[in-house]
Amino acid sequence: MKNLSLILNGVLLIAVGVLYYLQFSPKKSGTTPGTVSSFDIGELKVAYINSDSVLEKYDYLKASAEILEAKSKKVEQDYLNRAQSLQNEITAYQRNVNNMTVGQVRAVEEDLGKKQQNLQLYEQSIRQELMNDQSKLNRELYDRITRFLQEYGKEKGLHLVLKFDSSSDVLYGVDVLDITQDVIIGLNAEYATEKGEAKEPVKK
Repeated sequence: MKNLSLILNGVLLIAVGVLYYLQFSPKKSGTTPGTVSSFDIGELKVAYINSDSVLEKYDYLKASAEILEAKSKKVEQDYLNRAQSLQNEITAYQRNVNNMTVGQVRAVEEDLGKKQQNLQLYEQSIRQELMNDQSKLNRELYDRITRFLQEYGKEKGLHLVLKFDSSSDVLYGVDVLDITQDVIIGLNAEYATEKGEAKEPVKK
């Protein structure tokens, strides 16, 4: 349980750890969307984003991570309080056991055993809840970013958007193909609009 607050640490590092490979079909008359044979590879327009930078500077992720971290600390403190209370009862029992009857010892030990089991169940439940919260945030991040990239790609006439970081297969890309800053500005503007805030674009 002492590592409970670390459950959410992976959010900032591995959130949206999937490829943002988005295929946009070329808009040509008489062609079927997604038909490879009708696409001239010479017309392929590709861009990439640095996913680490996007996650680091995405205001929605910052706000969500802060909320989850605060929840993690709260439930961890609650667990520690319960554990300390149980430990106090165990200490009191050990101090007074020599003055107790056999029946009293049996009753107290049974009660303490049940409380220990309940504490373990509580720990498991809050661990699972925090893991579910993390998974939910990962899904929401993926949905938000890919949805934005789909609209951005259509607007800019892109056919493919790649994810560039230390774990990706993209080893090099010229700066002109890097749309990271545009994506960060766009995502944060979209999030600010959701919150009803006017947000100035962040300069690079």
